[in-house]
Amino acid sequence: MVMTRPFEVGVVVRDLEPMERFYCDLLGCRAVHRSRVPESVGGPAGLGGELVVVWLQVPSGGCVKLLLPSSPAASAHEALPLVGCTGLSYLTFHLDDLDPVVAALAAAGARPLSEPVVVLARGRRVSFWSDPEGNAVELVDARGEDSGPGRSN
Repeated sequence: MVMTRPFEVGVVVRDLEPMERFYCDLLGCRAVHRSRVPESVGGPAGLGGELVVVWLQVPSGGCVKLLLPSSPAASAHEALPLVGCTGLSYLTFHLDDLDPVVAALAAAGARPLSEPVVVLARGRRVSFWSDPEGNAVELVDARGEDSGPGRSN
């Protein structure tokens, strides 16, 4: 088997525009395609019916698809603990320097999931956040030797 395209992940959202701004403005993703999936396709495909999909190109490759179902019940989801349950836990973004992103996250509606906000782990700095709709996002950079205010190292 040979994979023919970069990896994609889909995130079901309640409010498309703020989520698109969050991933584009803060994490550098770029909207590359927008499509309405009709009930006639979304229903049989197991997607719950009609939905709007926005493909966000991740700068390092791959794609985050934001999916907005037409049915409010289909988009309802609760924030889950980071570990201890099955299913998708978090999206990971590898950055050259996570400090500028961390500095802007709270103002964009995200909230930190740890204290301190940035921790040292195996020579890398790691920061877990909840995006504006409660999805967990992990930020990682290889600057583990850096130490500053609010850091655990």
